[in-house]
Amino acid sequence: MRSFQRKFAYTAMAAALLAGLSACGGDDNNEPPKDEEAAVDSSFDPYYNVCRGTDSKCYNDWGAFASTPNRVLIYSRTAGPRHANLGTPMAAGLNPEMNADNVMQAGLKRMMEEAGIQADWTEDVTVLAGRINNYKTVIFASSNRDTLWNEAVATGNDAARTALRNYMRRGGGFVGLHNAFGAEYNWPYYEGLLGNANFYNHGPNRDGVVKIMGQDPSTQGVALSFAFKDEWYNLAPFPTNVKFLAQVDTSTLNPLTAAPHPGHKDFHPVAWCQYYDGGRAWLSTLGHAADHFTANSAAPGAQDFQKMVVQAVKSTMGLTDFCTSSPATPAK
Repeated sequence: MRSFQRKFAYTAMAAALLAGLSACGGDDNNEPPKDEEAAVDSSFDPYYNVCRGTDSKCYNDWGAFASTPNRVLIYSRTAGPRHANLGTPMAAGLNPEMNADNVMQAGLKRMMEEAGIQADWTEDVTVLAGRINNYKTVIFASSNRDTLWNEAVATGNDAARTALRNYMRRGGGFVGLHNAFGAEYNWPYYEGLLGNANFYNHGPNRDGVVKIMGQDPSTQGVALSFAFKDEWYNLAPFPTNVKFLAQVDTSTLNPLTAAPHPGHKDFHPVAWCQYYDGGRAWLSTLGHAADHFTANSAAPGAQDFQKMVVQAVKSTMGLTDFCTSSPATPAK
């Protein structure tokens, strides 16, 4: 409720400011815009204080990653309940030895390398804070709760938050998978990065049918409809000002939801993209199970999901077009 009240207050303040400005007089050479709506920049979000949405004007093309290798960082630190497909927590540092049960991380590493992309990995918040600018994209692999908060230091606990924000502002790429939606509840900037969205709850892990909603570089070649099994996250707030890429056919879910959330019967998105505060962000609530990430997985929909994730990473890196209605083509 407090979050809603804050958003309402910010929106009211912005509306009042615009109304006040339009009421101000001027000299005879200052004519009001012929289309008042066109004068309002809908890409600026006054609550998160960022430019965000599907317009590429929200991207800061500063050339900050022009000499950066095609390399990504897989970040899977959990500060709360840990998904089984993440396995045993890893040791500190960059690229620690993976445990046999670190299935999601190993799967993402394999997927990237098969696509010709270098992949590093860590669950160390200090590594993220200090090295994030070395990567064209960072993948939050079900990293949850206060994943960017360093409780081990007396000062600078939020260094990773600052690093992520500045990384996005310099044109970085962000891919958030599954329980990345269960992270940083108390940092509004991160909620905005997810598309003005966050995890509320979920029903049981159950079968459903994913439907691709439109043509996009990240969905090129993906089956237009495929069976999949997941938890089908309920969202609060619900994403806005994004390009929706995939949804679950709610008529295939049994049950639809879990109390007290009513579910998203009329429209339940599971993947979307947006420009955010200078960077590129691609989000999906899918990816609960280990077999969603294993090689040659026979799990329904796993190959389509993996294809979509790889293509999403490429688009956030700038290797292909991003968040457009056209097929994937090499970036100019």
